[in-house]
Amino acid sequence: MEGERFENNVGMSEELIQKACCLAMKAHKSTGKPYLSEKSHSPSVTIFGFAGSWSMDDWFSRKPFRDMKVNREFSPSLRSIGNDEIATVNEAFYNRFEEIKAKSSLEVEVYKAVSERRQIVFAGHSSGGAIAILAAVWFLEKYIRSHTTTIPPKCVTFGSPLVGDRIFQHGLGREKWAPHFLHFVLRYDIVPRIMLGPVSSIEQELLPILDLFKPKSSSFEQEFSGISSIASTFFKTVMMNASLVASHAACNLMGYTNLLLETVSSSIDVSPYRPFGTYIFCTGNGKLVVLRNPDAILQLLFYSAQPSSEAEAAGVIYKSFREHLIYEDEVKESLNMQDVVYLDYSDDMATTDAVLNDLGLNTGARLCLQAAGETEKKKLQNQEKTNSLKVIIEKGLTKIQVYQAECVARNVGSYDAFKIHKYDSDFYANVTRVELTDAWDPIIEMLKKYELPDDFEGQKEWIELGTRYRRVVEPLDIANYYRHFKGDDTGPYLIKGRPKLYRYTQRWREHAERMPVGSSSESCFLAEVEELRTKAFDDVKGRILTLEKQVLNWVRDGELRNDIFLDESTFVKWWKMLPPQHRAASCISEYMSG
Repeated sequence: MEGERFENNVGMSEELIQKACCLAMKAHKSTGKPYLSEKSHSPSVTIFGFAGSWSMDDWFSRKPFRDMKVNREFSPSLRSIGNDEIATVNEAFYNRFEEIKAKSSLEVEVYKAVSERRQIVFAGHSSGGAIAILAAVWFLEKYIRSHTTTIPPKCVTFGSPLVGDRIFQHGLGREKWAPHFLHFVLRYDIVPRIMLGPVSSIEQELLPILDLFKPKSSSFEQEFSGISSIASTFFKTVMMNASLVASHAACNLMGYTNLLLETVSSSIDVSPYRPFGTYIFCTGNGKLVVLRNPDAILQLLFYSAQPSSEAEAAGVIYKSFREHLIYEDEVKESLNMQDVVYLDYSDDMATTDAVLNDLGLNTGARLCLQAAGETEKKKLQNQEKTNSLKVIIEKGLTKIQVYQAECVARNVGSYDAFKIHKYDSDFYANVTRVELTDAWDPIIEMLKKYELPDDFEGQKEWIELGTRYRRVVEPLDIANYYRHFKGDDTGPYLIKGRPKLYRYTQRWREHAERMPVGSSSESCFLAEVEELRTKAFDDVKGRILTLEKQVLNWVRDGELRNDIFLDESTFVKWWKMLPPQHRAASCISEYMSG
């Protein structure tokens, strides 16, 4: 029964995890092969186990944090859509994965497994885990985002270093891909904490440390004793870096500023790397602690590896390196014992407290974990607030659509009626427009600060509501902008006046429907018309041709209202001033004939 609960919560059976761990460690010990693959028929699974590396160049490629922005071609999903922030990943890990993909038969083997309808598992130990993560992201983009019938992959790592930043974690959360990733961490293993500091702080000690992790015939004790002072310095530096990151994050979670910490962090770069997915901490006494909250995982990465006393410190340093090499035995033993606590779930507090005691967590650590939990609850509460605002937005949109119908009844488009602003109905429509903006503003502010659940921007109902809002209300915003001659004073609407709300919601739709960037601009095409009206035809002929093609497609797809073709509309009056030879050949001429 416990085994079934475990599989349901982490998404993988103990048997499959053990097979993945075995292959990952086998790949770790192999020489010359970037990965190993293994098939099983019951169930139908193909496991890819990636080898780690002990070359400095495969860990750190640049300073201070060996990071790079994700290539959009590799993964357009690893970004914040509304804020348009692209995720950061470790450049050395990314380059190594790209090299493996280019120089091996990985793509061919993966394609074959997909064709055979096999469950694919990417696994890796140490830096092999980082490669497994990137392989899984590549698979998700290539096969899952565009082919919903493909079986989603699993990715399980053992002692993997961190790979990406908060945006990386956010993007995977929005796409609902994070549950596909499972990370095992032994309590004192140093490697999952390495990326929490700048490379300059550990550069001198790292080479002998990487050499320590190479599979060798001699005993670990002998190797470790030769570099014990280096290992001690390395451990203390890594944990000091982890302390800075964890403390900085905890202050943000608790909503207060530690002046000393702010002074230190302003002069020292804070690592961008953050955990994501499901983490399983092995406590060392057969118990497993399961977490999904990334803020809580970050705190546990720091606090769980703390020695409880000076006397224990030397032993902890030894364990921190020794544990990195013994995942296969520890994971197998822990899974067999099936003593699991789900800190994100509903285990009783007595059980939870006992596990936290096993991890040696002090009062400060527990407060940080509690703050992480409260932050996650706050996001869910904010989601509830947006749901109440949704009702207000829908009512306001209905009012504006009634106004649009009234305008057409007077044989004038709502854009031009609002721009002229002659009737009481125009005034009341403006009141509703402002009320709608007031309803959206807190939502956009929460999105900017990442105070909503990661999947908010991917929720179909909000994508559809945002698209409807743009199409109904943005033309009125444009009309209001040019009614007050802001185009002359401030500059073009599309450059100087367009609110973030419309940019956000446009990106939501383009991402969800895999549209080219900027292609869903039907709601603001009249702003382009307003600017083209002031230009000589020969100077903007290319822009006019592009706009006409877009209008044709938008009208055919039902994305633009037909009232733009009324005889007295701004659009028609401008178009009829274009040269006759252009109008005769125009792709939208049939719509302009009445």
